[in-house]
Amino acid sequence: MKNLKYLIILLLFGFNNLFYSQSNNLDTLRKYSYEELEDIFYSYKDGNQVENSKVIAKYYLQKARKEKKDKKYLAEGYVLIQYNQNLPVALKYIDSLKIISKDFTDDRYPARIYLLKGLLYNQFDNEKAALENFVTALKYAKEKNNKRQIAIADLQIAYLNGYIGKHEETVKVLEYYYTHQDFLTDQDIEHIQLSLADAYLDIHKYGEALKLIQKGIKQTSKNNKELQYNRYLILLGRYNIKIKQYSKTIENLEKCKKYFLKNKLDFDANYTMLYLGQSYAEIKNREKAIENFIKIDSIIQTTNNTFPELRYIYTYIIDYYKEKKDKEKQLYYIDRFLKVDEILNTQFKYISRELPRKYDTPKLLLEKEEIINKLKKRRYLSFITIGMLCSMVIILTFLFVKAKRKEKEYKKNAQDLIKTVNDKSYSSEKSFESESTADEIVIDSEKNKLSDDIVENILRGLKIFEEKEQYLKNGITLNNLAKKLKTNSTYLSQVVNTYKEKTFASYLSDLRIDYALIRLVNDKTFRSYKLSVIAEELGYNNEQAFSKAFKRRTGTTLSIYIKEIEGNSN
Repeated sequence: MKNLKYLIILLLFGFNNLFYSQSNNLDTLRKYSYEELEDIFYSYKDGNQVENSKVIAKYYLQKARKEKKDKKYLAEGYVLIQYNQNLPVALKYIDSLKIISKDFTDDRYPARIYLLKGLLYNQFDNEKAALENFVTALKYAKEKNNKRQIAIADLQIAYLNGYIGKHEETVKVLEYYYTHQDFLTDQDIEHIQLSLADAYLDIHKYGEALKLIQKGIKQTSKNNKELQYNRYLILLGRYNIKIKQYSKTIENLEKCKKYFLKNKLDFDANYTMLYLGQSYAEIKNREKAIENFIKIDSIIQTTNNTFPELRYIYTYIIDYYKEKKDKEKQLYYIDRFLKVDEILNTQFKYISRELPRKYDTPKLLLEKEEIINKLKKRRYLSFITIGMLCSMVIILTFLFVKAKRKEKEYKKNAQDLIKTVNDKSYSSEKSFESESTADEIVIDSEKNKLSDDIVENILRGLKIFEEKEQYLKNGITLNNLAKKLKTNSTYLSQVVNTYKEKTFASYLSDLRIDYALIRLVNDKTFRSYKLSVIAEELGYNNEQAFSKAFKRRTGTTLSIYIKEIEGNSN
């Protein structure tokens, strides 16, 4: 193993000489084997030497096409060349890999195709497509019993779980693979250690996070791994923010900032400046905070790579220029925020509710119009403009008063519901469907159009359906529940209409909402989930259907209900 490392160092040294003295004469690469070229490529790729790695990948693929020695080398050429490409070009190379590897007996295929696609989509901020490909990769990896690929797919899904707010689940997976490293490379383990430290900070396990960070700093400092060393310094900065040691954060991250900007590592630079800006804001150095946030905006305009915390950044900039009474810049950054917000709403479907949303889009649009009108008024004072502004104020006042009344009504309804849930007698029940928990099934013969036996069997089946919370499963329909209860949909519908006094759809929805009302009060973790995750756990196909059903059943909105629960807890 040591001899191989020395060989790679010698090869790199020779190739660097080639680059700087004979960069136009690629014929000299012929002396290197495919395996040696792969080692050189990944050394350049991992060292962020993009152009050098591109040259190697291009030569490797040309060599494999020309020699037609073994299809595995051609396949590997497509793998190498898809790195550092734009999305359509990279996908085209992966599709070529898919075709060439169709008849391979190698147990890495076809899972490798979907892992590469998942990583690619993740790089270009398409989390939904990334997740679909990682799940498919996991399926094929399990079929071939490729334990390394199973681990990689598991880890990538865990990273996406952390992204949508399921930090506890992410930590479980990362902890497992951090202690079960048989099929992982040193680079995989290093990435897990970084991610686990970050995830520990998300769940407030600061001691565990600090141990991993200090271990990483020691390792990377000893091995002269400058990139990884600076990434651990970012995490140390984030840790210091958590414990309110802002001066230490600034001291460490100013060094990181120079390194990442110099090496054009935009993703790392943006998060470094985010934490720097937050720290400067906490110590009331607003000019320094603004300097970092504006630099992030300039990078975003160049790369178009967005991330959720941009909401906080633009909010801060807008407030800053609002206080400075600089209408021009305030308007400019409102426009910037609206553009970024549109991208975030499209790409970051599962962004955590906890992220700052001080300025929602409707409010910003109104504020934007107000600023534009003020600028016009400054330039073209006229009675027409003043009249329009007055009318707008009246309309906005009317809408504001109406909204406040509605909000008050929603809050009262939410408070009444919480009080009911907290009532001792109610807490012992499964749901608001009191008849479903009765020990005896009472048959009202006068109501029946069916035989008593049929009605009794269906009601007993519904009782079990409710007690075992089977209504939380996705895809329940009148027909499939009827089959499960060994009856037909017509009979089941009649019994629900008669004894539950509602349609089957309303019956199913009410059970789910009643369950949600209780669990949201009693389960803090459940309250912290994304709306889409809560909807999925309750058996709804989408969050829109859940929100609509919740409001219809309760007379309030989910956000107000959760807010009132948190208020009572505090």
